[in-house]
Amino acid sequence: MQEKETIQDLWSGYGNIKRITLEGAAIKSVVVKNVQLPKQNKHPRGWNSEIGHQRKLKSYEVETAWYQNYSAQSLARLPHCYGIEQHLDEVLIILEDLDAAGFSLRKQRVNWQEIKACLEWLAKFHASYLGKTPEGLWKIGTYWHLATRPHELDVLEDIALKEAATAIDAKLNNCEYKTFVHGDAKLANFCFAKNRQVAGVDFQYVGGGCGMKDVAYFVGSCLDETNCERLETKILDTYFTKLHQTLGSINDALEKEWRALYPVAWADFHRFLKGWSPGHWKINSYSERITKQVIKNL
Repeated sequence: MQEKETIQDLWSGYGNIKRITLEGAAIKSVVVKNVQLPKQNKHPRGWNSEIGHQRKLKSYEVETAWYQNYSAQSLARLPHCYGIEQHLDEVLIILEDLDAAGFSLRKQRVNWQEIKACLEWLAKFHASYLGKTPEGLWKIGTYWHLATRPHELDVLEDIALKEAATAIDAKLNNCEYKTFVHGDAKLANFCFAKNRQVAGVDFQYVGGGCGMKDVAYFVGSCLDETNCERLETKILDTYFTKLHQTLGSINDALEKEWRALYPVAWADFHRFLKGWSPGHWKINSYSERITKQVIKNL
């Protein structure tokens, strides 16, 4: 066994992800996610707090539970988990090396076919867990959900959005059709193969909720405001076509409910972003317009 490379350090000094080569084994390499409690909080944007620390600790507990109890049920491609080792304040999650499995490409810009592949991945993922109870995971998935982000809400200067935040959150959480959401389905968490197939990684914020949270967040991670608006119908049509195909039947009630919640999910993330990083590039006229309309319709 030999350490080949550090793929990345974990957010705020909570460990790292390494590629390990194996000798004399059927598997040539694995990826090891090594979670360690930091001696000192070092958040890159200065959000150091006990709430943030506990949220991160919970996120790694969730990811461990996810790989132990749920990942094998996914119809969407993700790394196979070979084992989990826990000792005191350290956790090792031993995963399939997706690079070796053919998913070696990372994208910063994507064309429509690549966007479609990610939307179809999300649809298969959501179909896998529709109606299931997220025991041991986040009750409400996504890293930005309101109950875990009181500081960001406190400093939010958009008063109308601040006052509507609880109602927006409730509208999403009270939907009839719930699944597991990935919770951090940004472009950077998709690994691409040369044939445009994709695999997803990073399941720290997987939990219950409306699938539109993942779709809205993913779209916002890879398209500018013009294309978010121009492609909106095509994006949702593509997603729901694959969702029904994976489920094996057309669920009109689910589609009607979730389509109506797409702008609500968008507004929900916009609320977090405006409190967390008011100058962020994702804050744009499309997000502002959608959010104003959602508030008006509450």
